[in-house]
Amino acid sequence: MTEVLSQDEIDQLLTAINAGDTEPEDFRPAADTRKIKIYDFKRPDKFSKEQIRTVQIMHETFARLTTTSLSATLRSMIHVHVASVDQLTYEEFIRSIPTPTTLAIINMDPLKGNAILEIDPAITFSIIERLFGGPGEGTKDTHELTDIETSVMEGIIVRILGNMREAWTTVLDLRPRLGQIDTNPQFAQIVPPTEMVVLVTLETKIGDVEGMMNFCIPYITIEPIIGKLSAQFWYSSVRRGATTENLNVLKEKLSTVDVDVVAEIGKIQVPIKDVLGLQVGDVVRLNTRVEDTYSLNIGRKKKFLCRPGVIGKKMAVQIIKKIAEVGQDEFAELAANGEDSL
Repeated sequence: MTEVLSQDEIDQLLTAINAGDTEPEDFRPAADTRKIKIYDFKRPDKFSKEQIRTVQIMHETFARLTTTSLSATLRSMIHVHVASVDQLTYEEFIRSIPTPTTLAIINMDPLKGNAILEIDPAITFSIIERLFGGPGEGTKDTHELTDIETSVMEGIIVRILGNMREAWTTVLDLRPRLGQIDTNPQFAQIVPPTEMVVLVTLETKIGDVEGMMNFCIPYITIEPIIGKLSAQFWYSSVRRGATTENLNVLKEKLSTVDVDVVAEIGKIQVPIKDVLGLQVGDVVRLNTRVEDTYSLNIGRKKKFLCRPGVIGKKMAVQIIKKIAEVGQDEFAELAANGEDSL
């Protein structure tokens, strides 16, 4: 706030200046040292540096997973790493990619809208050549993908999207799905040209062939979870570990794991000398009867009661009662113990 001088103070200043005790320069206003940042309303920044950094961390995990999966699929040395994460307009992104190229339209369920995964032609044709039995050196003669080549790339992209889902687990239970593959960027108008997007550029190397993979996510698609793209949320989620979203992913993975199912028909204690003397045809009498119910064990825990029977020429058991449900804490323990082997 500007200070207002009284008439006496003004007279004293004029007297001091006339007497030569004070230079006029001493009363000049100080230069404005505020830093001015230019803001372009046509290209507003919608992502903070912290959010950009979180997106980069997520996709560094994605790059590591993709390196492993593509190396196994192509049986070749593959290296994928995050080169940069930028925010720009969708028009700038479309103008920066070649024609023709491989553009995969990705449905980002449960988020609304789509994203784009663009694969450089050099990488695309190197992958196709490797899968067709060639050395994977690629070709300089780029062309639009044939039906067979498109089908091959669909399989590769679906595998890549599986890695993306795992990399996003801490923030969201993302279920990305491949919509369609285009080769002309002008046909892939998923948002208006002036809409801001975050662009993750992945530098990819297959043998001696180098190229880029670009993952473009519009702001309107990622906006519902923008608050989760913070370092505080990220690291707290990592520390919590067993979140509901993590458990859902683990449940889906564990659903295909084989477990031992054992019908326990009885128990008996036998001295070791009798065990050593057992012969083929000997009969061991157990502590149960035929009409009794037996326990059906899942792994090492009793979960069901059952009765013995026969189906055709095979022995079987019929489940008649459930002993206990699998609790959330029990499942979390099972998932934690088996997670490394999935």
